Amino acid sequence: MTLDIKITGGTIIDGTGAPGYIGDVGISDGRIVAVGEVDEDADQVIDATGLTVTPGFVDIHTHYDAQVIWDRMLSISPWHGVTTAVIGNCGFGVAPTRPDHRTNIMRTLEKVEGMSYDALASGLGDDWPFESFPEYMDAIETRGSAINLAVFAGHTPIRTYVMGPDAVERTANDDEIEAMADIVRGAMEAGAIGFSTSQATTHHGYGGNPVPSRLSDMIEIDSLVSAAKISGAKIIQATVGPTLFHDQLALLARKHDIPVTWTALLSGMSGPGSHRRHQKITSDLRADGTKIHPQVACRPINFDFEFNEPFPFEMRPLFKQVMQTDREGRKAIYRDPEFRKQFREDTAEGARNALAGWINRTVISMAPNNPEWEEQPLVEVAKSVGKDPVDFVLDLSLETDFVARFRFAIVNYDEEEVAELLQDDNLILGLSDAGAHASQLCDACYSTHLLGHWVRERGTLTLEKAIHMLTQKPAKLFGITDRGVLKEGALADVVILDPTTVSAGKLQRVYDLPTGADRLISLASGIKTVIVNGKVLLEENQTSIPEAAALPGKLLRNGVAA
Repeated sequence: MTLDIKITGGTIIDGTGAPGYIGDVGISDGRIVAVGEVDEDADQVIDATGLTVTPGFVDIHTHYDAQVIWDRMLSISPWHGVTTAVIGNCGFGVAPTRPDHRTNIMRTLEKVEGMSYDALASGLGDDWPFESFPEYMDAIETRGSAINLAVFAGHTPIRTYVMGPDAVERTANDDEIEAMADIVRGAMEAGAIGFSTSQATTHHGYGGNPVPSRLSDMIEIDSLVSAAKISGAKIIQATVGPTLFHDQLALLARKHDIPVTWTALLSGMSGPGSHRRHQKITSDLRADGTKIHPQVACRPINFDFEFNEPFPFEMRPLFKQVMQTDREGRKAIYRDPEFRKQFREDTAEGARNALAGWINRTVISMAPNNPEWEEQPLVEVAKSVGKDPVDFVLDLSLETDFVARFRFAIVNYDEEEVAELLQDDNLILGLSDAGAHASQLCDACYSTHLLGHWVRERGTLTLEKAIHMLTQKPAKLFGITDRGVLKEGALADVVILDPTTVSAGKLQRVYDLPTGADRLISLASGIKTVIVNGKVLLEENQTSIPEAAALPGKLLRNGVAA
């Protein structure tokens, strides 16, 4: 037999956590047909001597729901070794959507996920190729994608589809809940991997309203989880809030016997060491058999923003007035000395919220008239011009008509605490947010950051453990079959990397979204080859598939490729 691809001489780390070993991998007809010593000839031989051969990475928390319609490559994820992504997290998505609700859905994504409205409108076009969730799944499959995709049915578009404008105003009645449950059942039958929702207080949509899922009560959530489970859902994802946290998620997991993964357990959520309480609760729940899986992140949660869309601060009651007015109204608020005084007090060092002391963690990322200030600490620049930091920030924002940008880590910046989270086997690595907050952050490079920083530089994790966290562990939890492990019979999603150089590059701002909208990207180092379903997709970050050719990614209906 002549193989399609033979990878020779690499260190095989199979995804299970077992020690690596030198060997070969044989691939034919999209599957791995041999691992270890492979004698057969192949049409393509890849010499992996000195390199590491691993399963393709599985990113469980992305927001490519709209982007997949215009960007079949789903950049930047495959650059960083991701061969499977899960979209539809946090209850968001673009299906189902009635034609007269499209603007509201796009405005919601603009507000809550930091997506450019102009880019969304241009990329999705005037005539969306779907209305229902099954039609959306078909549209993805027809267009094709570079990497594999699994899809959550999101609560917010479902609620909007059934309730219209009332979705952001009130709880649902029995008939509306049943109509939503019927859509959920249809979504699972069409191949959704599960159901997602959010009660996060930070999730505001168009007009400053809470996103629709936040208006749901536990009767509604329970009914939709039930509909999902009985129709074949593999998992439930929730972004937590005061009314949907440990007790409620544990109840849902037990009652419906389904895994629940929640976003996100981070360092510094409510002060130093606050993560340990959530770890202890999780440990106790899992010891009792409850299928609870908090997601953790391996990067600081940085936001690059401007004050016309002050996303990091929208969780604070003080900024409610900011969200509910227009551009000129925001300018008036920011000029108000009383607002500035309250802003200082609300976020001062020692305040009991995640934004405490933000000034001391902030750099100026864009200063159009003073480029020498860029990437400099805010407090130092403010001091050099003799201004209070809050006054300086707001004055610069007003003087530049909100072009000035700032960046700081909201949470997850204490590396010793993050190390504790990464070493906790009860938790699952997630929260790349790939496709969302494009101009504000870029954590789609989480995989190469994990391997470069936490494995090679810090030694917090072994390479075998880190690869397990990126491959078999998420694939198994999400019911994604035949992926995440290098073994005979598995589908051939493979990454060849250099463990001595693998890393995530510095963030760069580019203007390559539809209408020229900007986003932050990170280039990968050390990712030599990315193979998806037995086809070489990338070599040294260069696409190996002709532009007009069919892409190798598959839509994973219920976790399985057709």
